[in-house]
Amino acid sequence: MKKKLIAGNWKMNGSLAANDALVRAVAAGVADAAAEVAVCVPAPYLAQVAALRGTVALGAQDLSAHESGAYTGEVSAGMLRDLGVHYVIVGHSERRQYHAESDELVARKAQRALAAGLVPIVCVGETLAQREAGETELVVKRQLAAVIHLNGHCISEIVVAYEPVWAIGTGRTATPEQAQAVHAVLRAQLQAATPRADRVKLLYGGSMNAANAAELLAQPDIDGGLIGGASLKAPDFLTIVAAASALAV
Repeated sequence: MKKKLIAGNWKMNGSLAANDALVRAVAAGVADAAAEVAVCVPAPYLAQVAALRGTVALGAQDLSAHESGAYTGEVSAGMLRDLGVHYVIVGHSERRQYHAESDELVARKAQRALAAGLVPIVCVGETLAQREAGETELVVKRQLAAVIHLNGHCISEIVVAYEPVWAIGTGRTATPEQAQAVHAVLRAQLQAATPRADRVKLLYGGSMNAANAAELLAQPDIDGGLIGGASLKAPDFLTIVAAASALAV
């Protein structure tokens, strides 16, 4: 069984004081964890968290599709690498929704991350309307296909996070059976694209929390979680990490 990955996504939250307390508590709590742990933090705090993180991997929440140049406000893959970043989220539903990011742009961002030696956490997921219309499989396969098409030669180096849009920040969560069904679809799609598909971690990211993590993580194709609100509370985040670690024994 591959080691589970629990990655926190702080979204647009944090302060110097709050970050210090949170990261110190998480770093102390996961020192002997049997799961891999990461935190994806707002860009202004990457340097601070890099100095506090201990064995916790550092992640960013986005990056530019451009290498460098006149792109005011953008952050390049090279800049993230300089700060010790290992993971970077691309294609989160909030970026797709609020910043009109297309499947093609997400694929180019993944390409830029891979070229710089970063690991993109590629997010896919359907809206409630799409699920109710029976389009879940069509949507997630289309989103992942764009990334595979542009990055097929190194697609085994990515992480994929299934985040049903209707379950992000809503308190609603896909049942373990619903989540597993979509993860199985994504696994099959990756297996068709690369003989090394077993290297790709598939994370579930729709309101995973301390109460439901163990049951979700026990599903055969769920290799970890991309954690939103619960990653801002050290006890909750550590409970999720503990659940993932227990499955490695």
